[in-house]
Amino acid sequence: MSDSEVRELALNGVYENDPLSGTVEETHISWVILTRRFAFKIKKPLKLSFLDFSTIELRKGKCERELLLNRRFSDIYLSVSPIYLVGGKWIIGGDHRTAVVDYCVVMRRMAVSKRLDNLLRKDTVKVKAMEALASQVAFFHNKAERIFIPFDIEKTRNTFKDIHTIVEVASNNSKNQVREIIKRSIDWSDTFLEKSRDRMQQRIDHGLRRDVHGDLHSANIFLYTKPVLFDCIEFNDEFRQIDVLYEIAFLCMDLERFHHKRLAETFLNEYKKHFAAFQEREDDFIFMYFKCLRANIRAKVHALQGKQSKSKAEASFQISAMRRYLVLMNEYMGAVAHV
Repeated sequence: MSDSEVRELALNGVYENDPLSGTVEETHISWVILTRRFAFKIKKPLKLSFLDFSTIELRKGKCERELLLNRRFSDIYLSVSPIYLVGGKWIIGGDHRTAVVDYCVVMRRMAVSKRLDNLLRKDTVKVKAMEALASQVAFFHNKAERIFIPFDIEKTRNTFKDIHTIVEVASNNSKNQVREIIKRSIDWSDTFLEKSRDRMQQRIDHGLRRDVHGDLHSANIFLYTKPVLFDCIEFNDEFRQIDVLYEIAFLCMDLERFHHKRLAETFLNEYKKHFAAFQEREDDFIFMYFKCLRANIRAKVHALQGKQSKSKAEASFQISAMRRYLVLMNEYMGAVAHV
């Protein structure tokens, strides 16, 4: 589907004979139509280095994969439904005698006010809620499939080193120290990985690489009495089949990005009670490295979004976010020496 078709579907389409009358939220790889009761996620017809949604068959398959994977920890995922254009009218679901235009994942809509990132901005997250979240994540990790793919130091090294691609953007929009942070971080990462490669492999051998969520940050969590996790990575198994420390590093880094270090500590301490992810002293260093890597990747994402922004205001917002993550990455590098 095209952007205009998705927006027409949101405004004038129907689902189960009810008008959608919805709004559209957009990411770089999907559209989400939000209605009063449901959310409909439609994949963009893209082919990128890390995903392929270029045909309707591939998009249907990834929708089905998304449904299956997310049902491991969430009951808000309802179905995969076809999208039709019948007599000029957009329809989700049913069995119509016309070609399917596309597919979507159908979910129950959650209250945006309960989403963790929004609660963090309002400073209303309670310790009990963070403990419940940590317990639930640990429970999921405990039962997750173990993955024994060997540690690939070159792939990890290159993932970190890819941040050099934003040097120009960062330098044009920041002080010279940003260029120095990026350069120093790459050297630091190479040294750290060489030193820690044996322990990284040992963790895999001990079953600590698992098929988990892969994108566990505050915008993918609703804090109800029982927290709701959603939107795990379905398009690339490699991004989801990771060390459990890399998984929780994302959330802890995200909490600290919101200046909620105590909540990050609460989450981590409670998580440790339920899952022995830290087994050797060196694992503390690896966890810090993973937080640094997560900040590295988020800085790159915001830099690229800033470069592609169509308005000065949006570009400025994205570049400011990039700078915050680079500063955080720099702080983590400095903290490793004190772990």
